[in-house]
Amino acid sequence: MPSPPVWGPDQLGDGFECVELPLADDDEGAVCATLVRYVPATPPGPPAFFAALRKNMFHNLEWPGSEARTHNGSARPVAVLYLHGWADYFLQAELAKHVGAHGLHFYALDLRKFGRSLRSWQTPGYTTDLGVYDEDIAAAMAAIRADVALRTGLAADPAVHMLAHSLGGLIGALWADRHPGALGTLILNAPWLELQGSSLLRNIAMHLVEPFARTDPKRPFHFPEMPGYWQSVSDQAHGEWFLDPQWRPTASFPIRAGWTRAVLAGHSAVERRLDIGAPVLVMLSDRTRIQAEWSEELMRVDAVIDVEQTARRALGLGRRTAVFRYPGAIHDIFLSRREVRQEAYRDLVAWLHSYPG
Repeated sequence: MPSPPVWGPDQLGDGFECVELPLADDDEGAVCATLVRYVPATPPGPPAFFAALRKNMFHNLEWPGSEARTHNGSARPVAVLYLHGWADYFLQAELAKHVGAHGLHFYALDLRKFGRSLRSWQTPGYTTDLGVYDEDIAAAMAAIRADVALRTGLAADPAVHMLAHSLGGLIGALWADRHPGALGTLILNAPWLELQGSSLLRNIAMHLVEPFARTDPKRPFHFPEMPGYWQSVSDQAHGEWFLDPQWRPTASFPIRAGWTRAVLAGHSAVERRLDIGAPVLVMLSDRTRIQAEWSEELMRVDAVIDVEQTARRALGLGRRTAVFRYPGAIHDIFLSRREVRQEAYRDLVAWLHSYPG
């Protein structure tokens, strides 16, 4: 039996730990994903004094805390797995703490070649097939099952809810469609389900990209820089949050031909409709404004995706889909101004408790 993974301290500080998940090598060499977990100082369930007793003296006892839910007559813990977006990584510590405070196990996955998993010899964020992330997610799910079992002493596998943002939302939706029964629910935070504009523009773009994707897949395309969203998030500009300059650069990662074809193929699959069996919640701003120059309005709108188009695409994800709109939200609902994200936290927790698994 393989030894359990060794968790180490994470850059997010107290309560956060991470572990590297080795994956199969690719044409660039060694590859890994990184799983982050949040462990509250006081675990959900018994008060701190009794929790300490349980840990040190009565570790085999099962406490009737909010983390253990009844599922087909047996106790079943609940976990959340977060997937980040393009040129992104997990940084939403406040989100993790809020979810953890409500008795849920919180994990986040930095996919291969992003964030904590990006290595010096790799092309940042690059893939030619979004299906490659199946391996990353499978490794994360296995690690979550083992970790929750060790922390709770419960034999039942946890009910896992996937919370995915932007490109991660596209990856997560396609993954959920291919893996029926794997999730309690799927929560999509401003998912990138279609190319900005329309399916007609996507079809034109696919024809333009295809020759380069076949002959020179790592060829970068040169587009005008659009730093407005970064400026609305970063504490070095107009936002509240520290962004690692290597993991989330101002100008994003270079957009390459092979990667573009993979994303457009994902958008085409969504247009043809998916059949996700789990309930799906899509969280969106109420307005879109995509522009190159900075304006104060970018603090109150989605500057990345077309939210109306995304709301329409969302209805084709599965038969149980809800769309929640957040006036004044930016592209990442959970990095929006405080009153907006607090409303989203409340809705998220209510949703998770409505579908315990």
